[in-house]
Amino acid sequence: MITVNDTVRWEELLPHQFETRLSAAPVVYLPLGLCEPHGHAAAFGLDTVKAVWLCEQAARRYGGIVAPTQGYQIHETGYHAPWLAAVMGKVNPRLGGVPPDVLLRMLLFQLRAFANAGFRTLVLVTGHHGNQADLRLVAEEFTRTCPVQVVAVSDPELVRGRHHGDHAGRYELSQLMYIRPDLVDLDRVPDRATSPLGRFAQGDDAADASADYGRRILEDSLNELGRRILATGTDEHSPPPLTIDATEEIWLRIVARQSQWRTLSDQDPDLAESTR
Repeated sequence: MITVNDTVRWEELLPHQFETRLSAAPVVYLPLGLCEPHGHAAAFGLDTVKAVWLCEQAARRYGGIVAPTQGYQIHETGYHAPWLAAVMGKVNPRLGGVPPDVLLRMLLFQLRAFANAGFRTLVLVTGHHGNQADLRLVAEEFTRTCPVQVVAVSDPELVRGRHHGDHAGRYELSQLMYIRPDLVDLDRVPDRATSPLGRFAQGDDAADASADYGRRILEDSLNELGRRILATGTDEHSPPPLTIDATEEIWLRIVARQSQWRTLSDQDPDLAESTR
């Protein structure tokens, strides 16, 4: 039986398909997400679903390959900790979080794998907002050693000034309604008043979500992501493979900047970002 594989996912590509896509556009996308509470009306993996959709659509539109999804993210430290307590109380959040050093070290070695595989532009899209500054810090140290271009961005940053981001409210639920309507049930919005789970991090305007608004957000996001990717240009130079030992030296530089890690700071990330 003859089948046609038009996937953009690294893990699903045959070798000749990988080489064709890599030659046409040496761009790799890493979707980063998290399983965390998004109220009673949305699935836990909303952040991940957004990031995967944006990466796959960008790869189809602008070229490149989508790496396996990073489905764990940083929570419970820095500003996240008091926020989590405020929106969850003592309810178990069923959270898929990891400490900053675990995520950032993993990210560094993911960047190494991408560069060694031949990619020249590395695109990191996180659907979990607030940690992107630390992703950029890792990328900054990595590119001091390895001459690649890195775009690291959270999805609300892509539409800043056009749409107002939120957590589990109209902004986020609308996107999920457009991408995966089967993962949203707006009839559950009132559960926050009666459920033993309480608010469960649900936004106040969750009931106002719509698939049409989600489509507009995502199209604006995709256009801006494409603009940033195309602005990096194409570097045909292929550096020698980066060794594990050389990557460990980069990690030591990242650890030396630990006082700058946003994920260990109590300062609100949006406020901090506006002062950068």
